[in-house]
Amino acid sequence: MTALRLRIAGRVQGVGFRDWLQGEAQRHGLSGWVRNRADGSVEALLAGETPAVQAVVSACRLGPPMARVTAIEESFAEPPGEPGFQRLPTL
Repeated sequence: MTALRLRIAGRVQGVGFRDWLQGEAQRHGLSGWVRNRADGSVEALLAGETPAVQAVVSACRLGPPMARVTAIEESFAEPPGEPGFQRLPTL
């Protein structure tokens, strides 16, 4: 099991990034969450089998069609306490 916290920068708000990421995470069987940040970035916690987490991180480098990702910061994190993947309010 791997858990990563991502901070995704670029044109990632207003382009459907959270919905897209939630779909990718669910498709790969991951737990965690995604939310917008007040600074214009998107933050996510991805937890699951290492290959699945890495596949979603790689997909985040491109994002949905209207997004333009300029940077992704990754850090190890504690897995979420409950299963499933959800959208959290903006922080």
